[in-house]
Amino acid sequence: MDQPVELSLEQQFSLRSFETQVERMSHEQAQSFLIKLYEQMMLRETMYKHFLKHEWGLESGSRFD
Repeated sequence: MDQPVELSLEQQFSLRSFETQVERMSHEQAQSFLIKLYEQMMLRETMYKHFLKHEWGLESGSRFD
């Protein structure tokens, strides 16, 4: 994995669109949005951890307990 990870063209377009939306927000709207975004990132991380534990059989009550 020596090559840097790059965004696809579609992702780059989406990022630019997002950037434009954020630039049009008020300071208060941007702060509120960032808090919600951070919450969603934490929830996604928690879900990934749960899915990986399930896939790898590391959950309590799994066959390895």
